[in-house]
Amino acid sequence: MLFPIGDDNSGRKLTPYINYLLVALNVFVFIFFQAAGNDLQFTYAYATVPAEIITGKDFVTLPEMVIDAHTGYQFELPGLQPTPVPVYFTLLTAMFMHGGWAHLAGNMLYLWIFGDNIENRIGHFRYLFFYLLCGVIASLSHVFSTVMLSHNSLVPSLGASGAISGVLGAYLLLFPMRKVHVIFLWFIIAVPALLALGLWIAFQVVSGMGMLGGEETGGVAYAAHIGGFIAGFLLIKFFDPVRSGTSREPVIRRMR
Repeated sequence: MLFPIGDDNSGRKLTPYINYLLVALNVFVFIFFQAAGNDLQFTYAYATVPAEIITGKDFVTLPEMVIDAHTGYQFELPGLQPTPVPVYFTLLTAMFMHGGWAHLAGNMLYLWIFGDNIENRIGHFRYLFFYLLCGVIASLSHVFSTVMLSHNSLVPSLGASGAISGVLGAYLLLFPMRKVHVIFLWFIIAVPALLALGLWIAFQVVSGMGMLGGEETGGVAYAAHIGGFIAGFLLIKFFDPVRSGTSREPVIRRMR
């Protein structure tokens, strides 16, 4: 796999205030509301639970003792907590929460690299609405795939990766030849976004197909990634003033 660490921003004109705000909000919620991932009760209360979205009902379950597969230690996992907001609002709240430092760092790195370009292209408020819309569609993709595949619909899901996947889909459509700096083996190289993001979505699809065969996915909501990516790829044309206008800017002018 290619691990992105940056891209070419030489032609950026707008300061990406919304992208900075989104990164800051995700970090703030994780540290101060989730207690750096240790407040599981808060996390479970505001995460998206597929069964709750389908039924519109707020479920509460008892805590259970589980054994960590890596360490062998036994610990108590809290059950589902009462949701202080209507359950459908968790489609929004869940996209600002994360399961751990690595989960947060990986998502924020991708958002930092790719989000500013989309905001620069479509503007601040269009970008915010686009981001949230992709996140909701991604969460719904996970909800319906979980129910259709008869997986445990009481397992909560959370994270910004669905919304960020929408950003990646938009980036691939708008800037397919933009140079993305990636780590490959022990080297840092520049490759077209078409290659970097094409491989990324291919990995999501292949991994997601494993769900159909009953394989373990390590807690990764691949359906959310795929749904968010497709949403971003298809919807960005309705947000992009260049593509939606009568005169379309030549793609070559955006390759910076």
